[in-house]
Amino acid sequence: MSTPVSDAAPGQLSHRQILTVLSGLMLGMLLAALDQTIMASAMKTIADQLHGQTIQAWATTAYLITATISTPLYGKLSDIYGRKPLYLVAISVFLLGSVLSGIADSMYELAAFRAVQGLGAGGLMSLALAIIADMVSPRERSKYQGYFMGIWGLSSVAGPVVGGFFADMPTFAGFDGWRWVFLINIPIALVALVVVARYLNVPHKRVPQRVDYWGAVTLTVGLVPLLIVAEQGREWGWASGRALLAYALGVVGVAAFVVVERRMGDAALLPLRLFRRRTFALANAINFIMGVGMFGMMMSLPLYLQIVKGATPTESGLMTLPMTVGILAAALGSGALISKTGRYLRYPIIGLGALAAALFLFATIGVDTPIWQTMGIMLLAGVGLGLNMQTLILIIQSDAPVKDMGVATSSAAFFRSIGGTVGTAVFLSILFSVVGDRITSAFAAVRTDPAFLAAAGQNPQFTPGAGIDLNNTEFLATLDPVLARPVLSGFASALDTVFLVGGVVVMVAFALVWFLKEAPLSTKSGIERAADEEPAPVAMH
Repeated sequence: MSTPVSDAAPGQLSHRQILTVLSGLMLGMLLAALDQTIMASAMKTIADQLHGQTIQAWATTAYLITATISTPLYGKLSDIYGRKPLYLVAISVFLLGSVLSGIADSMYELAAFRAVQGLGAGGLMSLALAIIADMVSPRERSKYQGYFMGIWGLSSVAGPVVGGFFADMPTFAGFDGWRWVFLINIPIALVALVVVARYLNVPHKRVPQRVDYWGAVTLTVGLVPLLIVAEQGREWGWASGRALLAYALGVVGVAAFVVVERRMGDAALLPLRLFRRRTFALANAINFIMGVGMFGMMMSLPLYLQIVKGATPTESGLMTLPMTVGILAAALGSGALISKTGRYLRYPIIGLGALAAALFLFATIGVDTPIWQTMGIMLLAGVGLGLNMQTLILIIQSDAPVKDMGVATSSAAFFRSIGGTVGTAVFLSILFSVVGDRITSAFAAVRTDPAFLAAAGQNPQFTPGAGIDLNNTEFLATLDPVLARPVLSGFASALDTVFLVGGVVVMVAFALVWFLKEAPLSTKSGIERAADEEPAPVAMH
């Protein structure tokens, strides 16, 4: 029998009921979080097995595109039809994509099936947060959202380890080992489906509203070319014909999207009236900018650990444990304090300051920096992220009308995802634009060093700076450490530049956050607020 809603107050759930529903939501979020981290350590093996090393980026790009574009659509449809059916659809589509990805026979097939996965993933994160907003008041919400931060923390550590474990196994239970990177989602998704279907029973009043199909179409036309050029622009050339065509299509699509949204009014996929709300618009701008810096940092750290420090993908995942600890401690601690005091604005201010400081400190690390020092900076970065990630979502949710809770929550995930794509593309472009010159300069600096000359004499086949393939750095593992050091120094110097730019970007968000105004947090859940807006029932005699 389904767990009924408490009769204590309209739409009010007990702590036990909330935790029961939360277990299903956390499983759904685990699917999305684990999928993003488990691929990192397994992708090279997968590409080798499917003979598609040169096109492996499309498996990530396809997932990213569909996940990003579907996020606001899930939010809007859940406001119209209810959270439960849309969350079940998201889990089911993700499950289908996982099964298909697990049986893919080529990299092109994998890219197509990863796109199906992305269609499901777009709803897993945003809808889980929207459902919590329905069930729990803003004052209490941070405590429960801290559990979600725990899922992301667990995934950031477990994902690379599990991915590397399966990738290293020739076969497991009759399947190629790497296929379990996707097949492991099946039992998690099935349990999530059962829990959500059985226990997620909260009131929903269907909104008689048109579905903004043209908004979805124009958003797709606008974002797909821009996301593709963000991922592929470095390889194509940022001013190449293909890149210019993508820019033009993206601008036309975005302009058409704005026109459509203005005409659709309240039925719009992303109602423009929400962006006239100062807090909503400013918090989403900060969310976007933080996404740029956050994903740029998370892209750069594994490169530093694996290339400069020589760690394996699994080892580098474990080395980031301090960042996970920082995220969890800050998210749970700030959530408890927000619940107790009702004050929240201090946390994104402190968090963005800490994140910017961490990035500037990362800009000082080099080949000889002790790993404990780097891990200490990771802890600071984790604290910065933990103070921001859930608090910004809370601010966006609290400022939005209850009828737009799905749209508001999905907008936070949407703009952070777009920021992450931009950050990854920009920072990779900066890295590979400067690393060649930095390596050349590093070799020039040691040309007269006796130890370097002696090592070069013992390796006559090695020509300093010549024939170095930056697309494959495996040669560093077998190269004489003295000869390899200029390459490592060049990479470290280039990564320092990336971190420095990231720090400047986050400082922009830090400047903007001071313009947010703190408003009292409501003590009523979204369901209770909706019930209050209902007209009083007519007494029956």
